[in-house]
Amino acid sequence: MAFIGNWLGNAPDFAVPYALAALGLILTERSGVLSLGAEGLMLVGALAGVAAQLSFGNSGVALLLAMLAASLVSVLFATMVVLLRVNQVIAGLALVFFCQGLTALLGTLCGWTNRPVAGLDAIALGPLSTLPVLGHALFTQNVVVYALPFFFFGVVWFLRRSMTGMRLRAVGENPQAADAAGIGVVRYRFLAVLAGAALVGLAGAYIAVLSTKLWIAGMTGGRGWIAVGLVIFARWSPWRALAGAVLFGCVEALIPQLAAAGIQLPQYFVLMTPYAVTLAVMIWVALARGGNDGEPGALGQPYIREERG
Repeated sequence: MAFIGNWLGNAPDFAVPYALAALGLILTERSGVLSLGAEGLMLVGALAGVAAQLSFGNSGVALLLAMLAASLVSVLFATMVVLLRVNQVIAGLALVFFCQGLTALLGTLCGWTNRPVAGLDAIALGPLSTLPVLGHALFTQNVVVYALPFFFFGVVWFLRRSMTGMRLRAVGENPQAADAAGIGVVRYRFLAVLAGAALVGLAGAYIAVLSTKLWIAGMTGGRGWIAVGLVIFARWSPWRALAGAVLFGCVEALIPQLAAAGIQLPQYFVLMTPYAVTLAVMIWVALARGGNDGEPGALGQPYIREERG
Protein backbone atom coordinates (compact mmCIF):
# COMPACT_ATOMS: atom_id res chain seq x y z
CA MET A 1 0.00 0.00 0.00
CA ALA A 2 2.87 2.36 0.78
CA PHE A 3 4.38 1.63 -2.64
CA ILE A 4 1.10 2.42 -4.41
CA GLY A 5 0.54 5.55 -2.30
CA ASN A 6 4.02 6.93 -3.07
CA TRP A 7 3.64 6.05 -6.75
CA LEU A 8 0.28 7.79 -7.16
CA GLY A 9 1.40 10.70 -4.99
CA ASN A 10 4.36 11.43 -7.26
CA ALA A 11 2.45 10.87 -10.53
CA PRO A 12 1.06 14.45 -10.73
CA ASP A 13 4.60 15.88 -10.85
CA PHE A 14 5.15 13.90 -14.04
CA ALA A 15 1.65 14.29 -15.49
CA VAL A 16 1.15 18.06 -15.12
CA PRO A 17 3.86 19.11 -17.65
CA TYR A 18 2.43 16.71 -20.25
CA ALA A 19 -1.09 18.00 -19.64
CA LEU A 20 -0.18 21.69 -19.87
CA ALA A 21 2.01 21.23 -22.94
CA ALA A 22 -0.65 19.16 -24.73
CA LEU A 23 -3.33 21.72 -23.86
CA GLY A 24 -1.20 24.51 -25.30
CA LEU A 25 -0.58 22.53 -28.49
CA ILE A 26 -4.30 21.81 -28.90
CA LEU A 27 -5.11 25.50 -28.52
CA THR A 28 -2.57 26.40 -31.22
CA GLU A 29 -3.40 23.57 -33.61
CA ARG A 30 -7.13 24.21 -33.44
CA SER A 31 -6.30 27.36 -35.43
CA GLY A 32 -4.68 25.25 -38.16
CA VAL A 33 -1.04 25.88 -37.18
CA LEU A 34 1.01 22.71 -36.70
CA SER A 35 3.17 23.25 -33.62
CA LEU A 36 6.21 20.99 -33.28
CA GLY A 37 8.24 23.40 -31.17
CA ALA A 38 6.95 22.32 -27.75
CA GLU A 39 10.31 20.93 -26.63
CA GLY A 40 12.03 24.24 -27.27
CA LEU A 41 9.29 26.36 -25.70
CA MET A 42 9.32 24.17 -22.59
CA LEU A 43 13.05 24.82 -22.25
CA VAL A 44 12.44 28.56 -22.55
CA GLY A 45 9.76 28.39 -19.87
CA ALA A 46 12.01 26.31 -17.61
CA LEU A 47 14.96 28.69 -17.89
CA ALA A 48 12.82 31.82 -17.54
CA GLY A 49 11.05 30.36 -14.51
CA VAL A 50 14.29 29.58 -12.69
CA ALA A 51 15.78 32.96 -13.63
CA ALA A 52 12.70 34.78 -12.33
CA GLN A 53 12.63 32.69 -9.16
CA LEU A 54 16.28 33.49 -8.46
CA SER A 55 15.73 37.19 -9.21
CA PHE A 56 12.41 37.83 -7.45
CA GLY A 57 12.06 34.93 -5.03
CA ASN A 58 8.37 34.50 -5.88
CA SER A 59 7.16 31.32 -7.57
CA GLY A 60 3.94 32.91 -8.83
CA VAL A 61 5.88 35.65 -10.58
CA ALA A 62 8.30 33.05 -11.92
CA LEU A 63 5.51 31.02 -13.53
CA LEU A 64 3.91 34.12 -15.09
CA LEU A 65 7.23 35.34 -16.50
CA ALA A 66 7.93 31.87 -17.87
CA MET A 67 4.64 32.00 -19.76
CA LEU A 68 5.48 35.46 -21.06
CA ALA A 69 8.97 34.40 -22.16
CA ALA A 70 7.63 31.41 -24.11
CA SER A 71 5.04 33.64 -25.79
CA LEU A 72 7.68 36.18 -26.78
CA VAL A 73 9.88 33.50 -28.33
CA SER A 74 6.86 32.08 -30.16
CA VAL A 75 6.44 35.43 -31.93
CA LEU A 76 9.37 34.31 -34.11
CA PHE A 77 7.58 31.07 -34.98
CA ALA A 78 4.26 32.82 -35.58
CA THR A 79 5.91 35.35 -37.87
CA MET A 80 7.51 32.60 -39.92
CA VAL A 81 4.48 30.34 -40.35
CA VAL A 82 1.57 32.80 -40.28
CA LEU A 83 2.98 35.90 -41.95
CA LEU A 84 5.80 34.50 -44.09
CA ARG A 85 4.13 31.11 -44.68
CA VAL A 86 7.28 29.09 -44.03
CA ASN A 87 6.80 25.32 -43.96
CA GLN A 88 5.38 24.63 -40.50
CA VAL A 89 7.26 21.38 -39.92
CA ILE A 90 10.63 22.93 -40.74
CA ALA A 91 9.87 26.06 -38.70
CA GLY A 92 8.85 23.97 -35.68
CA LEU A 93 12.01 21.87 -35.80
CA ALA A 94 14.16 24.97 -36.25
CA LEU A 95 12.48 26.56 -33.22
CA VAL A 96 13.39 23.55 -31.07
CA PHE A 97 17.08 23.67 -32.03
CA PHE A 98 17.18 27.45 -31.63
CA CYS A 99 15.67 27.28 -28.14
CA GLN A 100 17.94 24.43 -27.10
CA GLY A 101 21.02 26.46 -28.00
CA LEU A 102 19.67 29.74 -26.64
CA THR A 103 18.69 28.36 -23.23
CA ALA A 104 21.94 26.43 -22.81
CA LEU A 105 23.92 29.58 -23.67
CA LEU A 106 21.97 31.92 -21.39
CA GLY A 107 21.91 29.44 -18.54
CA THR A 108 25.70 29.15 -18.65
CA LEU A 109 26.50 32.83 -19.19
CA CYS A 110 24.14 34.03 -16.45
CA GLY A 111 25.15 31.39 -13.93
CA TRP A 112 21.68 29.87 -13.55
CA THR A 113 22.75 26.25 -14.07
CA ASN A 114 22.44 23.90 -11.07
CA ARG A 115 21.29 26.66 -8.73
CA PRO A 116 18.46 25.36 -6.52
CA VAL A 117 15.25 27.36 -6.08
CA ALA A 118 12.60 27.21 -3.36
CA GLY A 119 9.59 26.37 -5.55
CA LEU A 120 6.17 25.84 -3.98
CA ASP A 121 5.34 23.59 -1.07
CA ALA A 122 2.52 21.06 -1.26
CA ILE A 123 -0.80 22.11 0.27
CA ALA A 124 -2.55 19.50 2.40
CA LEU A 125 -6.34 19.71 2.25
CA GLY A 126 -7.12 18.93 5.88
CA PRO A 127 -8.20 15.42 6.91
CA LEU A 128 -8.54 14.37 3.27
CA SER A 129 -4.73 14.37 2.96
CA THR A 130 -4.51 11.55 5.51
CA LEU A 131 -6.65 9.13 3.51
CA PRO A 132 -4.82 5.91 2.66
CA VAL A 133 -3.37 5.60 -0.85
CA LEU A 134 -5.23 8.54 -2.44
CA GLY A 135 -4.64 11.11 0.31
CA HIS A 136 -1.22 12.16 -0.97
CA ALA A 137 -2.11 11.77 -4.66
CA LEU A 138 -5.25 13.93 -4.62
CA PHE A 139 -5.13 16.11 -1.54
CA THR A 140 -1.44 16.91 -0.87
CA GLN A 141 -0.22 18.72 -3.97
CA ASN A 142 0.94 22.18 -5.00
CA VAL A 143 -1.43 24.86 -6.25
CA VAL A 144 -0.73 24.22 -9.95
CA VAL A 145 -1.93 20.63 -9.65
CA TYR A 146 -5.15 21.82 -8.03
CA ALA A 147 -5.56 24.49 -10.73
CA LEU A 148 -4.99 22.08 -13.63
CA PRO A 149 -8.67 21.02 -14.04
CA PHE A 150 -9.65 24.70 -14.20
CA PHE A 151 -7.18 25.26 -17.04
CA PHE A 152 -8.88 22.47 -18.96
CA PHE A 153 -12.40 23.65 -18.13
CA GLY A 154 -11.41 27.13 -19.30
CA VAL A 155 -9.96 26.00 -22.62
CA VAL A 156 -12.85 23.63 -23.32
CA TRP A 157 -15.39 26.36 -22.58
CA PHE A 158 -13.43 28.80 -24.73
CA LEU A 159 -13.25 26.47 -27.73
CA ARG A 160 -16.82 25.14 -27.54
CA ARG A 161 -18.91 27.91 -26.00
CA SER A 162 -17.35 31.30 -26.67
CA MET A 163 -17.77 33.11 -29.98
CA THR A 164 -14.02 33.76 -30.17
CA GLY A 165 -13.26 30.07 -29.65
CA MET A 166 -15.72 28.97 -32.31
CA ARG A 167 -14.19 31.44 -34.74
CA LEU A 168 -10.76 30.03 -33.90
CA ARG A 169 -11.96 26.53 -34.68
CA ALA A 170 -13.51 27.77 -37.93
CA VAL A 171 -10.13 29.20 -38.91
CA GLY A 172 -8.54 25.82 -38.29
CA GLU A 173 -11.19 23.89 -40.21
CA ASN A 174 -11.69 26.08 -43.27
CA PRO A 175 -9.76 29.37 -43.33
CA GLN A 176 -11.16 30.38 -46.72
CA ALA A 177 -14.75 30.14 -45.47
CA ALA A 178 -13.81 31.88 -42.22
CA ASP A 179 -12.21 34.73 -44.14
CA ALA A 180 -15.28 35.04 -46.35
CA ALA A 181 -17.35 35.39 -43.16
CA GLY A 182 -15.19 38.30 -42.05
CA ILE A 183 -12.96 36.46 -39.54
CA GLY A 184 -9.34 37.62 -39.47
CA VAL A 185 -7.49 34.36 -40.16
CA VAL A 186 -4.01 35.80 -39.72
CA ARG A 187 -4.89 37.52 -36.44
CA TYR A 188 -6.55 34.45 -34.94
CA ARG A 189 -3.69 32.14 -35.92
CA PHE A 190 -1.03 34.53 -34.65
CA LEU A 191 -2.71 34.96 -31.26
CA ALA A 192 -3.40 31.22 -30.98
CA VAL A 193 0.31 30.51 -31.37
CA LEU A 194 1.14 32.98 -28.58
CA ALA A 195 -1.56 31.68 -26.23
CA GLY A 196 -0.62 28.05 -26.78
CA ALA A 197 3.06 28.84 -26.25
CA ALA A 198 2.25 30.40 -22.87
CA LEU A 199 0.78 27.10 -21.65
CA VAL A 200 3.73 25.14 -23.05
CA GLY A 201 6.10 27.55 -21.29
CA LEU A 202 4.20 26.99 -18.05
CA ALA A 203 4.73 23.25 -18.50
CA GLY A 204 8.48 23.81 -18.72
CA ALA A 205 8.45 26.13 -15.72
CA TYR A 206 6.60 23.50 -13.70
CA ILE A 207 9.42 21.02 -14.33
CA ALA A 208 12.16 23.47 -13.37
CA VAL A 209 10.57 25.54 -10.61
CA LEU A 210 8.17 23.12 -8.91
CA SER A 211 9.45 19.63 -9.70
CA THR A 212 13.26 19.48 -10.01
CA LYS A 213 13.71 23.02 -8.56
CA LEU A 214 16.78 23.89 -10.63
CA TRP A 215 17.86 24.51 -14.21
CA ILE A 216 19.95 22.09 -16.27
CA ALA A 217 20.49 22.43 -20.02
CA GLY A 218 18.10 20.16 -21.93
CA MET A 219 16.27 19.25 -18.76
CA THR A 220 12.90 18.66 -20.45
CA GLY A 221 14.32 15.40 -21.77
CA GLY A 222 12.00 14.98 -24.75
CA ARG A 223 8.78 15.67 -22.88
CA GLY A 224 7.78 18.19 -25.53
CA TRP A 225 7.92 15.50 -28.22
CA ILE A 226 5.84 13.18 -26.07
CA ALA A 227 3.28 16.00 -25.72
CA VAL A 228 3.09 16.19 -29.52
CA GLY A 229 2.29 12.49 -29.62
CA LEU A 230 -0.18 12.93 -26.79
CA VAL A 231 -2.17 15.44 -28.85
CA ILE A 232 -2.49 12.90 -31.65
CA PHE A 233 -3.48 10.23 -29.13
CA ALA A 234 -6.14 12.59 -27.76
CA ARG A 235 -7.41 13.43 -31.25
CA TRP A 236 -7.18 17.14 -30.35
CA SER A 237 -9.62 16.73 -27.45
CA PRO A 238 -8.52 18.47 -24.21
CA TRP A 239 -10.16 15.91 -21.90
CA ARG A 240 -8.58 12.98 -23.70
CA ALA A 241 -5.27 14.81 -23.51
CA LEU A 242 -5.66 15.12 -19.75
CA ALA A 243 -6.41 11.40 -19.46
CA GLY A 244 -3.39 10.61 -21.61
CA ALA A 245 -1.19 12.89 -19.52
CA VAL A 246 -2.25 11.03 -16.38
CA LEU A 247 -1.41 7.73 -18.10
CA PHE A 248 2.04 8.90 -19.16
CA GLY A 249 2.63 10.49 -15.76
CA CYS A 250 1.83 7.24 -13.98
CA VAL A 251 4.14 5.27 -16.27
CA GLU A 252 7.01 7.70 -15.75
CA ALA A 253 6.42 7.92 -11.97
CA LEU A 254 6.56 4.14 -11.69
CA ILE A 255 10.21 3.97 -12.77
CA PRO A 256 11.81 5.69 -9.73
CA GLN A 257 9.43 3.83 -7.41
CA LEU A 258 10.65 0.51 -8.79
CA ALA A 259 14.24 1.62 -8.30
CA ALA A 260 13.49 2.68 -4.72
CA ALA A 261 11.96 -0.74 -4.09
CA GLY A 262 15.24 -2.38 -5.10
CA ILE A 263 14.16 -3.53 -8.55
CA GLN A 264 17.11 -2.93 -10.84
CA LEU A 265 16.28 -1.95 -14.42
CA PRO A 266 18.73 -1.41 -17.32
CA GLN A 267 19.51 2.30 -17.76
CA TYR A 268 18.62 2.43 -21.44
CA PHE A 269 15.39 0.53 -20.86
CA VAL A 270 14.40 3.22 -18.37
CA LEU A 271 15.28 5.98 -20.85
CA MET A 272 13.30 4.46 -23.69
CA THR A 273 10.18 3.54 -21.68
CA PRO A 274 8.22 6.83 -22.12
CA TYR A 275 8.85 6.83 -25.87
CA ALA A 276 7.96 3.15 -26.21
CA VAL A 277 4.65 3.85 -24.48
CA THR A 278 4.10 6.83 -26.80
CA LEU A 279 4.65 4.68 -29.90
CA ALA A 280 2.42 1.91 -28.57
CA VAL A 281 -0.42 4.32 -27.80
CA MET A 282 -0.20 6.02 -31.20
CA ILE A 283 -0.25 2.66 -32.99
CA TRP A 284 -3.27 1.63 -30.93
CA VAL A 285 -5.08 4.86 -31.85
CA ALA A 286 -4.27 4.43 -35.55
CA LEU A 287 -5.52 0.83 -35.61
CA ALA A 288 -8.57 1.28 -33.40
CA ARG A 289 -10.02 4.64 -34.33
CA GLY A 290 -8.16 6.15 -37.25
CA GLY A 291 -5.09 8.32 -36.81
CA ASN A 292 -6.55 11.50 -38.35
CA ASP A 293 -9.90 11.43 -36.56
CA GLY A 294 -10.52 14.81 -34.95
CA GLU A 295 -7.67 16.58 -36.73
CA PRO A 296 -8.44 20.20 -37.72
CA GLY A 297 -9.20 20.30 -41.43
CA ALA A 298 -6.58 22.89 -42.34
CA LEU A 299 -3.85 21.77 -39.91
CA GLY A 300 -0.41 22.57 -41.28
CA GLN A 301 -1.73 24.39 -44.32
CA PRO A 302 -0.60 28.00 -44.83
CA TYR A 303 -3.37 30.42 -45.65
CA ILE A 304 -3.02 32.57 -48.74
CA ARG A 305 -5.79 35.10 -49.12
CA GLU A 306 -7.15 35.31 -52.63
CA GLU A 307 -7.70 38.64 -54.31
CA ARG A 308 -11.30 39.74 -54.32
CA GLY A 309 -12.86 41.38 -57.31
